[in-house]
Parts: sequence; structure tokens; C-alpha cells
Amino acid sequence: MIWLTWRQFRAQSIAAAAALAVLAVILGVTGPHLAHLYATSGLAACHAHGDCSTLTINFLSRMKSDAIYPALYFLDAAILIVAPAIIGIFWGAPLVTRELEAGTFRLAWNQSVTRTRWMAVKLGLTGLAAMVTAGLLSLMITWWASPIDRAGGFPVSLGQLGRFSPQVFATSGIVPIGYAAFAFALGVTAGVLIRRTVPAMAVTVAVFAAVQVIMPNWVRPHLIPPAHATMAITVNLNDIKMASGGQMTVPVNNMPGAWILSNQTITTSGHLFILPITPACQSGTQQACDTWLASQHLRRVISYQPASRYWAFQRYETAIFLALALALAGFCVWWIRYRRLS
Repeated sequence: MIWLTWRQFRAQSIAAAAALAVLAVILGVTGPHLAHLYATSGLAACHAHGDCSTLTINFLSRMKSDAIYPALYFLDAAILIVAPAIIGIFWGAPLVTRELEAGTFRLAWNQSVTRTRWMAVKLGLTGLAAMVTAGLLSLMITWWASPIDRAGGFPVSLGQLGRFSPQVFATSGIVPIGYAAFAFALGVTAGVLIRRTVPAMAVTVAVFAAVQVIMPNWVRPHLIPPAHATMAITVNLNDIKMASGGQMTVPVNNMPGAWILSNQTITTSGHLFILPITPACQSGTQQACDTWLASQHLRRVISYQPASRYWAFQRYETAIFLALALALAGFCVWWIRYRRLS
């Protein structure tokens, strides 16, 4: 049964190995220079002392001076985002449906192979290959992009959340392994229930895309209770951002890599600060407005996830998707074993 499963999966495995080899060569050639740029930027020593925003901007500017590095960064992210979906579509969905559509499952079940063993071997061998493929992809891309991630993410000017941003978090660390396992099991489940390859592929794409939207927006922020901080701030008119209703937000620059969940400016009495219409800020100079803002003794209240919790979030999210994959795989085994198929 293992030999037969391997024969059926041989073309996909060769294609995956070839793609990994090509990517490894590209990243291996370009990665050392990127690491050299970071080593000579001074960021490694600066992160132990305080605000490194100037050094970060300089490092990213040097990196962006060679167009190949931004292009590779976003290409790598795109590859890891779509790789689990591709695994679910082309490895998971056809795994059982092609047997059902061709009727070859009858031949296997009329031999000494039981339904449970038949399904378990298919799920185990192909699912393990999916996880290994995603793991190797993530390992190579995480190694290559580590200087950028240590600098706080790219591009800082667009207000990214560093390694916590949805695009970066989903394409680094160990979570791609969980995503690949879940997408594969989801594809198999869709195929088992629908019993048609193309519709099963479509359902796999739709459900996986929905999960990828739900997880970072509604689930991930609540995996670990956030930390809270209140601190005095010195407000400069050039730094503030205005929201609806006159609410004022001051960007957080002294927490590199942190995931800022909420950021509010409050008065000395604890109320939310609403920028009023004052002569100093409406018709006066910027210096007069800055002086008036300083006299208000404003404070900032933030809710955030520290950068040090990155790997904890990675572990929790990976565990969730692996558990979902195991549940779906168990359901597929049960369905094949006890349902009548014709």
C-alpha cells in the first residue's frame, strides 16, 4: 500500500522537490549579502539600548537600493501564502476523488487492504510530504528574510506590524506547517464528501481563504491576553494622526516589533483626548501649537502584544491548525470506513 501510494504521488513529489531546489539556489545566492547589510547597519547593537528607527530606515533604504531584495521579499511571502492552498487543491482534493471517480478503490478493497489502512496510508504519506514541503519552504524563506524581520519588518513606512503583520506572520516560522496540514486535510475532506474533483477543489479554496481571513482578524488577537501600558508622551504636530471625530493618535516608535492592538491618547483626567479648535493650532505657528499640546500633559494608553511573544503565537496557531487537520483526517477515515460507496 505504501509503494502504491508513492507511485501515485511520485509526480507531485518530484515537482515539489524541483521547486524547492530552485528556490534554495536563489535564496542561497542572495541571502549572504542581505545578512551583510544587516550586520553592518548597527541594528544588532542598537536593539539592546533603545530607539533604532533611524538605523532601521537606513538599513531598509540600502536594501531597497537593489530592487531584487524587495521583489524577492514579496515573492517569497506570496509563495508561502499560496503554497498551502496549492497543496490542498492539488494534493488533498484529488487524493480520494480520483479513486472514487475512476472506481479503482474497489480493486484495493477487494484485496487484503482494509478501508482504514487504505485511507490511513494515503493520509499519512501525502500529509507528511505536505508538512515537510511547507516546513522546508518556511525554513529557507525565514532564514533569508531574518535580517528584515529583525529590523522590524518591511516596509516600516507603511506602518507594518513587523513579524506580527498578517502577511509576515503567515509566511514565517512554523505556522506554514500547520496551514499545509490543515489545507491538505480540508481538501481530502471536501473530496470525500463531494466526490467530484473540481468542485472539491473550489470548496477547498473558498474555505481555506475564509479561514485565512478569520484567523488574523478575529482569532489570533485573542490567543494571548494583551499587555497594557500607560505613558506620558511629548506630542509633535508632525507626528500625530487624526481620526474621525478629532481623535488624535501618536505612533508608537519605542516598541520595535510589537503588535499594537489599540493606541489612545488621554488627558490628565483620564478622558479620551479630542483635539479642540484652538487659536494656537488653527491660526498660530506650528511651534505655538506644539507648545500648547505640551501644556496639556497628555498620556498614551496602549494595548499590545510584545515582540517577545511572537514564538508563543506561532506555537499556539500551529497547534490549532494541526488539531483541525487531525480532526478532519479522523473524520475522513470514519467516513470511508462506515459509509457505503458505489
